[in-house]
Amino acid sequence: MIYPIVVYGSPLLRKVSKEIDKDYPKLNKLIDDMFETMHVSDGVGLSAPQIGKSIRIFVIDGTALAEDDPSMEGFKRAFINPKIIEETGDTWTFSEGCLSLPNIREDVDRSGHIRIQYYDEHFKFHDKTYNGVRARVIQHECDHLEGVLFVDRIAPLKKKLLKGKLNDIAKGKDNAAYKTKIVK
Repeated sequence: MIYPIVVYGSPLLRKVSKEIDKDYPKLNKLIDDMFETMHVSDGVGLSAPQIGKSIRIFVIDGTALAEDDPSMEGFKRAFINPKIIEETGDTWTFSEGCLSLPNIREDVDRSGHIRIQYYDEHFKFHDKTYNGVRARVIQHECDHLEGVLFVDRIAPLKKKLLKGKLNDIAKGKDNAAYKTKIVK
């Protein structure tokens, strides 16, 4: 099933998501649907709040970035109940986009290295360290689970300059190449 993407202006995107357990109904189907929705929307990551579910899960498939960053080749994972334990290293700037903010890209500073604990789709526990683009995508998706959008991490002046575009998205005028919705 392909879900519509919940866009900016939806209060759901501002909520802190709830943890789930291994008995969450149809978990594997949800994960498959999230990957399918992400691929159809040309995304690299997708969190559950972006499909209208306030639960702590996201998926990543870095294949689309592999040409520019070979470390992303084969980086396809589901992260359940993730917790970033540590952010280290120099921060670096990278142009980010988000399916919930169609057609908006801005430079965002993030830590270069993270340590994260999470469960995979089989509810196997992982404690891993990631760096570079992998770390960045994970941080972006973890932000969604905390009700934070990447535009919250840009300079106030830049955000003010985006106000018109953000207001248009919130009014359903997003010109996305995929199906979107606003969840009140």
